[in-house]
Amino acid sequence: MNEVVGRADLQRRINWTTVYSMQNTRALVGRDNLSDALTRELRDRILDGRLPPGERVNEVHLSRALGVSRTPLREALNRLVQEGALLSRPRIGYSVQPLSLEEFEQAYDIRPLLDPEALRLAGLPSPERLKRLRALNHRLERERDADAAIALDDEWHFELIANCRNKLLITLIELMIRRTRRYEIALLHERRNVLRSGLGHRAVMAALERGDLPQACAALRKNLQTGKAPIAAWLKRRNKEHWR
Repeated sequence: MNEVVGRADLQRRINWTTVYSMQNTRALVGRDNLSDALTRELRDRILDGRLPPGERVNEVHLSRALGVSRTPLREALNRLVQEGALLSRPRIGYSVQPLSLEEFEQAYDIRPLLDPEALRLAGLPSPERLKRLRALNHRLERERDADAAIALDDEWHFELIANCRNKLLITLIELMIRRTRRYEIALLHERRNVLRSGLGHRAVMAALERGDLPQACAALRKNLQTGKAPIAAWLKRRNKEHWR
């Protein structure tokens, strides 16, 4: 990629909304559009090492290199702070946070607690919602692009709990997705493959079709736990190789 990424290039990055925005694949407009694209570009630079762990982020240099003003850049940087990818310190600025096995294990254990409760509160979905869930899962199982598969997986999970009226619970789930997603994307970028969750989704939908909400919640909890082991193992190997 060229060092200078113009506004038009950044705009092309948001033909579908990134998984971090917690939106469906509808195009956005205006400054939010640019902020989404900037967030993804900076996240890519962190993942591929152009912004190495521990490195201080030079906002002036970045704004010139990306061809954008400081305001949307600052918005993107603050999003990455919320995701845990960056650290912000007064009078010092932003620096890149390294991937941490400890942080990952603590954060990844939270969603299997939150999502089943959101599903319990949402109740059994309507036939129309079940149809949408089946269609999304079918697309997910056929998807070969890692980024698109991640977006479809998030869309499926949020469709599943769409009737949950506890908005704070939904906000917490969104936060935990942002905190763990960079680990999943880092693994996908390195291995160039797609982590599959379609079979786990099928078990959730089968229980819902039977009208068994408790079993659906249990299947959802199991589905959310399956991704932990391969990522944790990869992080352990990665850290071991780093310290050789």
